[in-house]
Parts: sequence; C-alpha cells; structure tokens
Amino acid sequence: MDRLISLEPSNIVTIRIEPGQKCSGLITLLNVMYTMPVAFRLQPVNKTRYMVSPQSGIILPLTTLTLEITYNLPPNSTLPHRFPHGDDSFVLQSVVAPGSNIKNPSSTYDSVPSEWFTNKKKQVYSDSGIRIMFVGSQILTQLVIKGYMDEIREVLEKTDPSWKAVDSIDSDGQSLLHLAISQGRPDLVQLLLEFEPDIDAHGLAGSSPLEAAAASGEALIVELLLAHKASPERSESSTWGPIHLAAGNGHVDVLRHLLLKGAKVNALTKDGTTALHVAVEERRRDCARFLLANSANTDIRNAHDGDTPLHIASSLGDEQMVKLLLHKGANKDIRNKLGKTAYDLAAENGHTKLFDALRLGDNFSVAARKGDLRMILRLLENGASINGRDQNGWTALHRAAFKGRVDVARALIEKGIDVNAKDEEGYTALHCAVEAGQVDAVELLVKKRADFEARTNKGVTPFQIAESFNYPGIIRILVHGGAAKDDVSKFSSKKNSDLFDNGIARRDMDHGVIKKKSNYSARVHRSSLDRSGPLAVV
Repeated sequence: MDRLISLEPSNIVTIRIEPGQKCSGLITLLNVMYTMPVAFRLQPVNKTRYMVSPQSGIILPLTTLTLEITYNLPPNSTLPHRFPHGDDSFVLQSVVAPGSNIKNPSSTYDSVPSEWFTNKKKQVYSDSGIRIMFVGSQILTQLVIKGYMDEIREVLEKTDPSWKAVDSIDSDGQSLLHLAISQGRPDLVQLLLEFEPDIDAHGLAGSSPLEAAAASGEALIVELLLAHKASPERSESSTWGPIHLAAGNGHVDVLRHLLLKGAKVNALTKDGTTALHVAVEERRRDCARFLLANSANTDIRNAHDGDTPLHIASSLGDEQMVKLLLHKGANKDIRNKLGKTAYDLAAENGHTKLFDALRLGDNFSVAARKGDLRMILRLLENGASINGRDQNGWTALHRAAFKGRVDVARALIEKGIDVNAKDEEGYTALHCAVEAGQVDAVELLVKKRADFEARTNKGVTPFQIAESFNYPGIIRILVHGGAAKDDVSKFSSKKNSDLFDNGIARRDMDHGVIKKKSNYSARVHRSSLDRSGPLAVV
C-alpha cells in the first residue's frame, strides 16, 4: 500500500453478478495525509472489461472517497471468465496535489490532469494491489455445484450483509441447500448452515431441503437439518412430506431420524395418504415394518378411493406385506369407497395365494374347529390352500387336533396336509392334540406318521407334554408308536414342576394356554377361538 492513500476496508473489490443487473462494486480510498490533499488516478489494465467512476480526483486530508468499478460481462455469458477471484489488475496512482490550499470539497471530483502523474519533479506512488472478487447468486450456485468449500466460505464472508447471499437460488429456483443435498454433500450443507439460511425454503417442485434430503436417503443431512430446527412435517407447497418420501424410497434410517424429532407417523400427504400406504405401494417392507413398530395405524383409508394399506397390498399380490399387516392387527373386513374388502381386490387381480390369509384360511380353520367336513371340502374346491394358516399361524390340522375333530383330521391328512407343520412357537398338530388331551387325535396322528420327536421352540416333545400332565393313555400311544426311550426314562424320574420350570407346554392365549398353579398342577384354558371345545383338563 502506498503512503498517501489506503484502501478501505481492504484491497478486495466485490462485484456482484446478477442476470439483467448492472455488475459493479465499490472501493473506498482514504487520504492518510493530515494536511495535504492527494490526487489519485485508478485505471484497469483491461479497459474493455472495467470502468471506474470517478477515474481520478482529489481527496482532502484524512477524508475518503468511494469509487464504483463496473464490470462488463463477456458477450453471451452470464458469468465472468474466471471466478470467484478475477485475474485482472488495476493501477492506483497517487500524488500530493499541487496547490495545497485546495479547500473546496467539490474539487475532489474534478478531473485531474494526467501530467500530474507523469511529472518527474513530483513523487508519484503506484499501487497494483487491488483485486476483484465476483459474488452473486450465479457465482455461488456454481461454486456449490463444483463443491469448492473454501471459495464458498470466502464469498459468503465477503458479501454485503444486506444481501442474504446464503439464500441464493439458481435459474431453476433451487436454493444452495437444495444443490448441496442433490450432490449428497453433508459437509457443504454444514457449511451453508453456519450462515443461517432459510432452512425451510422451497425448491424445485415446492419441496423443502428436508424433503429433498429425505427423498434421496441422505440420513446425515436429514440429521443436520433437523438439528437446525427444520420442520419434519410436510411443507404447504409439497404433495408429500419427509416421512412419505423416506418411506416411499425405502430409507429406514431417515424415518428413524424423523420420528425421533417428532414427525407424525400417521401424517397425511396432500392427497390424504399415510406413509404406511406409500411404503406398502412401493413394496418397502422394511419401512412398513418400522412404521408399524412405531404405531402406524393399519386401518386409515386414503382420501382418493378409501383403500387401507391392506387393500393396496392385496391388490398388488404382496403376500409378505399382507401377512405383516395382518400380524399387526389390520382389519381385513374394512370396505373401500367401492364397497370392496382386501379379499375382493385380491380376487379381482387373481392373487389366489392371498385367499387363505384374507378369508379362506380363517374360514378353513373355523370349519376345522367346528368339525364341519362339508365346509372344508367346499373351501378346498374354492381355492383354499390345504396348508393355509389362520392369522394365528395354525393350520386346519392344528385346530382339528386341538379340538379332537378326528374325522376332519383324517380327511385333511388324506388331502395331503403337512402332518408335521409347525406354528410360530414350533408346535405341531401332535403337540396340540397331546396338550388338549385328545387321545383319539393323538392315535390318528401317530398312525399317520406324525413326528413324535418334534420339538417346540423351547425344545419340548409331545411325550414331555403328556408326561407333564400325567396322561397315561397318551403316553402309552406315544411309547407304542416309538417315542424316544430316553424321553421315557428321563421324564419318568422328573417332577411335573420341573417341566413347567423349563417352560414346557405353555401356550399363547390364542392357542390354548397352560398355566402353572401353586401345587404344580396345571389347567388348559381354551382360547377365544376355541370356546366351543372340550372342557379344560385339570
């Protein structure tokens, strides 16, 4: 810096580039002389690109003068040839003004004769330290697209605070945050967040930054935005909210962040659909499972056609999703706006594999429980699966064996039912028959080569259950049928209480529960589905 003039606040001139606007920046010169006026002249090396106004003048002692530097964009271009730092240079010349008695302030704007800066009798100071930095929306969007972290920070720090540079948008209406998110750059997002952007600004298609991050599965960016108080709910201009976008695109981690920060699991899209509807329609089973684990309502009907998630899964023929929804308590009897159940939609679309889960399986099980052989045969003719299961995981043979419906059990076996099919707890039909004390059913199953050594999930065999209840008739059938002799010797020496202490023969309430009493005897309680069955065994 020369000894006559200093540059305020620095030697960097920021020129803002905006489409359709004058591209200019300001620089302030300070006369550091206490008593002498100073003449100056500022000239760009490339005079076709820049214009300085005023280009020369006189500055009174210890006063300042602000100059405007205008930049001419290259033809057919919206950006400088180089940015954010230009490579052009300027020459600032200064000299003590002849006639130190100049006191009229208006003279500071007078044109200064060029010979003042060529007079060898005067000491002329020359400074070439002025530098150009280009700023503006187009500059920042390009820097974000290129991922230039240092340059972005410098531009944001150098920009006039009166202009919220961090809220710049590109020609498509995308904010800097949206651009950083589209590149999957949490570091860029973190940098922009330091400058406090409008965190809920709408981008392309009206989506917020959080919605854009949720859709693309950027879990870390979602976490950053939520930490900076981004709203987890659907923005007014968006069709889908963050939770719907995450569910529809299969992003479980994003769903986790959203729900932790208060997103409503049953929030609706603009057209009245929940995230569970979306996850089911897009076959995102992990997301559906996560939503259901966080209390998503299975029975909300969407606004368009009144479909529940179960309707959608049934229409698609998604067997696993149907079973998941039913397991979580979905009501299969709800009708949509056309009066159709989930079963009706499955039938219309030819998804016969769903018939058991949606209707036939339950009817099949009820018929087995009641001993209605004619109904069983009719259901099989209508497409019911012989090995279909009800919503409790039991086959018709489980139910017939538990209720002692020997004729039904025999018919089912002749039709090819899996004699050794297990429910979710590992119980076979033989376990169920033994547990309920159904001697005839046990005898039939043993004759039909049921596996009397099959073990439940807790390692219990049918013989152990019979021994625990002291069913001598059933024990004889099993022993004669070939029950493992080590089971016989092992359990004949044990107390009944030992069996209960090891978790033997304890059933779910829907199947028939055996509970321990204080005197170690036990009682079989009929399930809510078996109210018409035999009396409990004491």
